[in-house]
Amino acid sequence: MSGPALRLALEIDGDGAHPAAWRRAAHSPDQLLSPRRVARVAAAAENAGFTLLTLDDSALPPGAGPDVVGRIGAVERAAFIAASTSVVGVAPVVPLTYAEPFHVSSQLASLDHISVGRAGWVVSEETRPEAAVVWGRPLVDGALARARESRDGVEVVRALWDSWEDDAVIRSVATSRYLDRDRLHYVDFTADTYTVKGPAIVPRPPQGQLVVLGSPERVPGDQLDVALVTGRDLAAVTTSASAAGTPRTFAEVEVVLDTAYATAEERVADLERHGSWSDRGRLRHIGTAAGLAALLGELRGVVDGVRLHPLVLDEDLPELSRLVLPHLFERRYAVRPLAAATLRTHLGLDRPANRYAAAAAQEDAR
Repeated sequence: MSGPALRLALEIDGDGAHPAAWRRAAHSPDQLLSPRRVARVAAAAENAGFTLLTLDDSALPPGAGPDVVGRIGAVERAAFIAASTSVVGVAPVVPLTYAEPFHVSSQLASLDHISVGRAGWVVSEETRPEAAVVWGRPLVDGALARARESRDGVEVVRALWDSWEDDAVIRSVATSRYLDRDRLHYVDFTADTYTVKGPAIVPRPPQGQLVVLGSPERVPGDQLDVALVTGRDLAAVTTSASAAGTPRTFAEVEVVLDTAYATAEERVADLERHGSWSDRGRLRHIGTAAGLAALLGELRGVVDGVRLHPLVLDEDLPELSRLVLPHLFERRYAVRPLAAATLRTHLGLDRPANRYAAAAAQEDAR
């Protein structure tokens, strides 16, 4: 199938998609959270030509049993990556089930300023009851209740990003005024469980609105810029993408590649001795680099991009960089991100007008 070139995203949390991935990592376990490793992975992915890096997160540690590991907060890691890269976009996972939307808005707007417009946000949920205890909040029980929190939270965050107009900061020495107060707005949002007055404490992000990614099964499509769609085969992915109702769609693809030292099947079998790789309903490729390149070629025209989840980053990322991405770029199945461009530009998304400025302009035109 032919179609526009794909944009490529990579999930880089931990050591890989398998809960026991650390057992095959190229570094010692104590280096997992070191700044040097985070920077090395980000640099390798940026040099390979990925458009976007995502970072999973939760209030609870990932893994179970003997493979429980720690993690640094995704927003903090994203800020470090943003300061140590220059082209690739970075999107932390930030669940809204218990987090305060006002704080989430401030963190993500700050990230967009740090990255000069290369930031995104992957909206997710806290599904484990223990997360409520960590946050010190009542349990949000059930899929509908969690979806409500995500829906309301995204609406609040987006409104807060617009609560400063683009030219609200005037820095007038003559009048000793830093802000034009007429260009700051209260969002006055009332949800089922909370209210937010506003305005934000951070100026409007460089992109106006960060790129918001998430599952359309959990967040309404009209609140997302990019739907992360799943499906165990091409037909299922096609159906999910067609129903997403979002400006862009990315397919979730789990990847295990043959290496010089072991086949993909052998690598999976080795890790399965230590724990099970959960089936999340995603497209999964276990095999050669050429097979993955062919699969991604088939996804052109079905989706606008893919988010790859390597089994083990230290083993699969070099193969992706050496064999898969060059093949895709050479055949124009995928494109590299451009220097000095925002993430919205990379994804072909317009910079949205400020809702309050647009409303005022319409009022003046009457």
